[in-house]
Order: sequence, then C-alpha cells, then structure tokens
Amino acid sequence: MPEPVRYRCTSCGNLTRFDVTSVRRTRAFHHFTVGGALNVEDEQVLDERVESVDCRWCGPAGVVEPVADVEATG
Repeated sequence: MPEPVRYRCTSCGNLTRFDVTSVRRTRAFHHFTVGGALNVEDEQVLDERVESVDCRWCGPAGVVEPVADVEATG
C-alpha cells in the first residue's frame, strides 16, 4: 500500500481535514459465509491515483499542497 500523503491548505493553514477523490484498482479475496455475509480479505491495492484534494474548510477555493516533511510543519 502506498505511503499516505499529508496535505496542507496554503489558504487557511488546515492540516487535518480534506476531501480526497481518488481512483483505486484492487484485488481482494471475497469470502462469503454460508448465510451470505461477505468478508473481504487480503485486499491488495494494485493502482491508486488521486484526482483531487479539496480543503474541508475553504472548499475548492483553497489551495492544497502535499507536505514534504511532517516534522517541518510543527
């Protein structure tokens, strides 16, 4: 699984709340019980692409950028 990316809104300084839209392609083992309940096991992310990141506070008007070093933000 890819490393999570930390974001920062350059408009308001938000570091904690973002709406992230992404496309993910996975392979997973689907295990159905005799009663029909589904358990998804051994899920592997084969490809993941982030399409957009919006600040939850500013909305689409905010300018969001990835934070290179988490320690540099504090």
